[in-house]
Amino acid sequence: MSNPKFLTNAQLAALHDALYYMKMAQLKKACLLLTLPHDGKKIDLISRIITFVQSGEITKCATIPKQSKASNYPIQPLKLESLILAGSYKNDAKTRAFFKKLIGPHFHFTAFGIDWLNERWLNGQPPTYQEFANYWIAETKQRADIKAQPKAEWKYINFLQQMQQTQPELTKTELLKRWKKLQAEQANIALEILQLVHTKNNLV
Repeated sequence: MSNPKFLTNAQLAALHDALYYMKMAQLKKACLLLTLPHDGKKIDLISRIITFVQSGEITKCATIPKQSKASNYPIQPLKLESLILAGSYKNDAKTRAFFKKLIGPHFHFTAFGIDWLNERWLNGQPPTYQEFANYWIAETKQRADIKAQPKAEWKYINFLQQMQQTQPELTKTELLKRWKKLQAEQANIALEILQLVHTKNNLV
């Protein structure tokens, strides 16, 4: 079992940051190195690794309950009162057009909207299209008034924004080259720390 006191606070902080730069294939290999399940999304794997390194606990992906799944309902048409269900909801042109009629031409698919849907699904409370529209309008207004903090998993977007501010003269090719270099460096940092954890666990 992993010892939460084995790594220093600086190592834990470096690991937590570096994991977000890793690709899915690298994260899965990291899970296998620590003998952890490697199913789920990127954020699931990162959370699982961090939890294990800090506490020794092995976590599993949260599962969406039946009441949130499309397979347990008849086909839901695009109407205000229809439920948005996991397995049937699509970020496609037809759905976008529906929301534009409902909200306005400024509607666009957002990460915070998807996060909200996933949270509602996991809680067994699938929202209606009207509820989603109400949430999107309120959240968009709030984010216009108070700038939301960038999410840790948006490393590439944050990198591009920083480069645009500090070195706007860089070409797309140069940006991509720098990103790949940074990504590789951070992945190596994470793997070196995880190798220490792996070695320590094998000695216990």
